[in-house]
Amino acid sequence: MAEAPLPAIRALPSWLLGRAAARGRSLVADALAAEGMKMWHHVVLSAVRDLAPVAQADLGRSVGLDPKDLVGVLNDLQSAGLAVRAPDPKDRRKNAVSLTGDGARLLTRCEKAAREANDELLAPLSPAERDQFMGLLIRISGTDG
Repeated sequence: MAEAPLPAIRALPSWLLGRAAARGRSLVADALAAEGMKMWHHVVLSAVRDLAPVAQADLGRSVGLDPKDLVGVLNDLQSAGLAVRAPDPKDRRKNAVSLTGDGARLLTRCEKAAREANDELLAPLSPAERDQFMGLLIRISGTDG
């Protein structure tokens, strides 16, 4: 079935950004799936690497994931031998999460796959256009970059 013309909608920057974001997510999700990884698992592994050892509650807040959803992701990562939960050295009542060696190696492969997927997304742009586009995205996204 062909998409309706909707020229007024399709001319909106928000619609175009949404389409680009959906394409980017799809490319990254496919690249991560080839490594046996899901998007949220990759996000959590990356955050654990950057913050470890990190209290489970702090980890959830840092990635914006609901605590019950985080538990499921961590259960998967721990079952696969990619992350470990142990008593937090700062507060033994809490769990702290760290990467295993296997988790660090998989994360390296996933980061490479995600970069390649993003390169595919931005392939129509020249290097200078990519830099400009990234700067503009940072400005309109409200992030610091």
